[in-house]
Amino acid sequence: MATLEIHDLHVTVEADNATKEILKGVDLTVKQGETHAIMGPNGSGKSTLAYSLAGHPKYTITGGTVTLDGEDVLEMSVDERARAGLFLAMQYPVEIPGVSVSNFLRTSATAIRGEAPKLRLWVKEVKEAMQRLNMDPSFAERNVNEGFSGGEKKRHEILQLELLKPKIAILDETDSGLDVDALRIVSEGVNRVRETGEVGTLLITHYTRILRYIKPDFVHVFSDGRIAESGGAELADKLENEGYEAYTTKGGVSA
Repeated sequence: MATLEIHDLHVTVEADNATKEILKGVDLTVKQGETHAIMGPNGSGKSTLAYSLAGHPKYTITGGTVTLDGEDVLEMSVDERARAGLFLAMQYPVEIPGVSVSNFLRTSATAIRGEAPKLRLWVKEVKEAMQRLNMDPSFAERNVNEGFSGGEKKRHEILQLELLKPKIAILDETDSGLDVDALRIVSEGVNRVRETGEVGTLLITHYTRILRYIKPDFVHVFSDGRIAESGGAELADKLENEGYEAYTTKGGVSA
């Protein structure tokens, strides 16, 4: 069983000619088959956690450890982390002009699997996954995220998740900018992956609305760069009723 272990993680970022500490000692363990929701107000450090785990160069790890199946994640390059089984669905997916979705997906699958998927089987696999996400087949020939709506970008992220089959999926505000129909479709895609029992999911969100579709096993409240409280799904209901005021401290951090 794959396990992502985060222990006493500290992260800084350069901003306004100064070094700011964003994460101030995060401890979290995510096992294959589990779904953890990370919730908290703007500026609490949720997205910093996601991008630090993925290896974004903007963020500097100043303390702590991150391991995946006992291997030191922090010593891995970004592509090594992906091949090891870490997946990040970004809040703001970037455009890649000149690269079609079909080529992007097959190249990614080749890197993850260690060999190119057989073309005929791969085409069938992609087509079926796109149908499940209500995506038009012509989508595959468009350039990655170029001219995509917010909903199309998020569906493309979940399409990658379904096809690449990571060990640990980090979903950074996947519900951001989605209307009700797109939220339902995207959530159904996440749930299909979860139901395999082969993926540990770290779901980062401000709001509880996505948790009506994706039921977490654990909920963690982020505040001022730390996990302020952890509990079961009932903690999300508490946040829905009471908000984050009880966890908010002065001088918050930037996510």
